[in-house]
Amino acid sequence: MSERPGRARRRLTATEIDLEVVRQRALLVGTGAGTRTAADAEASLEELARLTDTAGADPVDTVLQRRDRPDPATYVGPGKAEELRHTADALDVDVVVFDDELTPAQQRNLEQRLGRDVVDRVALIMDIFAQHATSQAGMLQVELAQLRYRLPRLRGRGVSLSQQGGGIGTRGPGETQLEVDRRRIQRRITKLERDLDRVTQTRATQRKARRRRAIPTIGLVGYTNAGKSTLLNALTDAHVPVEDRLFSTVDPTTRRLRLPSGETVLCSDTVGFVRRLPHGLVEAFRSTLEVVTDADLVVHVVDGVAADAPGQVAAVRSVLDEIGAGDRPELLVVNKIDALPSSGRDFGVGEAAVGVSARTGEGLDKLLDALTERLRSLGAVVEFLVPYDRGDVLAALHRDGEVLIEVHADVGTRVRARIDELDLGRYQAFLTG
Repeated sequence: MSERPGRARRRLTATEIDLEVVRQRALLVGTGAGTRTAADAEASLEELARLTDTAGADPVDTVLQRRDRPDPATYVGPGKAEELRHTADALDVDVVVFDDELTPAQQRNLEQRLGRDVVDRVALIMDIFAQHATSQAGMLQVELAQLRYRLPRLRGRGVSLSQQGGGIGTRGPGETQLEVDRRRIQRRITKLERDLDRVTQTRATQRKARRRRAIPTIGLVGYTNAGKSTLLNALTDAHVPVEDRLFSTVDPTTRRLRLPSGETVLCSDTVGFVRRLPHGLVEAFRSTLEVVTDADLVVHVVDGVAADAPGQVAAVRSVLDEIGAGDRPELLVVNKIDALPSSGRDFGVGEAAVGVSARTGEGLDKLLDALTERLRSLGAVVEFLVPYDRGDVLAALHRDGEVLIEVHADVGTRVRARIDELDLGRYQAFLTG
């Protein structure tokens, strides 16, 4: 067919061709091991589909095989593995993603049987973290987790790669390429651990400086995509990038927040959690998550429109227990209430919570009041005697603490107040008990 006159066909340049990204086609597989019901297993596969999409692949089909425990050799059993190969061939699949952590032997056997790349849930989440980490500390932590995951999965080609020769002076067992790779990775892991130790020490110094300035700290935690970054932006104008994708925040962000009482606190956004968050990532990101373990108050943000909000709350608390923050004071906040048909004290999570919409601003004033009340409630209850000519001290007590009782006596005002230990030293001269 001849082209129209005056319209020349433009050829794509090499740069434009290189910029065209071809997304992989993925087949998702799960056994529901560790889940209570079929609905839980299906919900886990749905989350795996979102993770796969975030990682840059298109889920084309899902396979759920209910098993009490995975097959030790192929995770799904030899018959099911053969069936998966036929399905993958028919759908022209590039990668098969499994909704669990595979052992090195399972992954190797599955790749041989399926004839294509095999990825488990752990590697998938690590890949997403690697895409979103932008700070030096974040990239170090992701690389450390990936190398720890990869080390037991190295496999070489046996003695064919040994440094053995056929001449005098060259004979001997030598060293296989596999051993060289392992030693190289182990050296890199050691260096990353040293670098992260320095990062941890620097952050610890910064936290001590904040403690000396007596600035309370708040840690935002929650399931991934619950809206923590949007809430931080709404409260502090932080301008943190927000995406409707899982794990869009990997590097923590800390901003100052001024409460209605006039008190200034530090509010930190942290990486989102997920069910079965890889232990290697939790360990690698421990220095980042210390912002939560050291927080005066943990603000637990819940996606109000999530299908299983109580399950997500339990998953987040499980990770908090793992990092040693399970005993921190917690304020439960349900986000996205503008999309909820009705509201109540529990907002569908089964316990009392503060409802907000970080997108529209609804409920933010109640949240700020709740933050002020909870932070003050964490202080000790003590008694003061303030002379009548020290009205400035009485006003400061109302500002820094929560005055419970105020009685006018002969020599001054007796005050019983709840106040943080960091502020208590400034009123030492007025303490009576």
